[in-house]
Amino acid sequence: MPRRRRPAIDTHDVAALRGVARRTRLVRLVLAAAAVAALAATVASARSFDVQRRTIVPSGSSGVIVLDVSLSIANSYGDVRRSLRNVVGGDAPVGLVVFSDVAYELLPPGTPASELEPVLSVLTPPERGDSPSPWTQSFRGGTRISDALELAGRMLDREHVENGSIVLISDLQTAPDDVASLTRTIDGLKSRGVAVRVVPIGALSDGRLLFRRLLGEDAFSEPTRSIDNDPRPLRSADSAGLPTGLLTLATLFFLALAAHERYASRLALPRST
Repeated sequence: MPRRRRPAIDTHDVAALRGVARRTRLVRLVLAAAAVAALAATVASARSFDVQRRTIVPSGSSGVIVLDVSLSIANSYGDVRRSLRNVVGGDAPVGLVVFSDVAYELLPPGTPASELEPVLSVLTPPERGDSPSPWTQSFRGGTRISDALELAGRMLDREHVENGSIVLISDLQTAPDDVASLTRTIDGLKSRGVAVRVVPIGALSDGRLLFRRLLGEDAFSEPTRSIDNDPRPLRSADSAGLPTGLLTLATLFFLALAAHERYASRLALPRST
């Protein structure tokens, strides 16, 4: 059976086109390789992107919020409110512990995150003439973070919570004689598989250094600030905003395809009749 010939343009100057053909072939290979590389990177990025990871509470866990209400954090209540709104927006089940020198269970683990809303109304900086908050006299005398974390751990054990987590919202300033107890408490929580996250509110370098040594840098979720004090998401490993990296890779993939069609596509010839 005779081989079918492809449409072609008759020319007596084929040699003059060989350089152009080689250049076009090279451009095609480069653009094709770029498109494949961008596609592979896009797929890898998409596979690692968890759309459920939106809040400071680790995804797939039932967390306990451990909230510092000591005097030293009162002027940073804006950041505290944004942190709690972040949890409410994620709608994960949570418990709540408030503390300064003593710790108190306010909500048990498994409580809907929407139940944190009433707490927001009392998280306002103290001003002259304001009515006292529910913990003005009872807490605020000092800070013992280890007691609060221990209470949160006992709450998770009591409710038989699997894959539990604790989110500490604090300026990370604890009493000097609490450091040893704090170290033992965090080591015990980690050995039981309880994830501990930290939202540092106005934290000084010594507090950050202590918790970075105990938990590592990945445990921190930094609150963002806004001029108008509107609630905004927190920057953290579990904070999935706009996936700019994924969008950039996808854009590069389509640009490579478009460039291939523009500069290296085959010449379309009309079919012979």
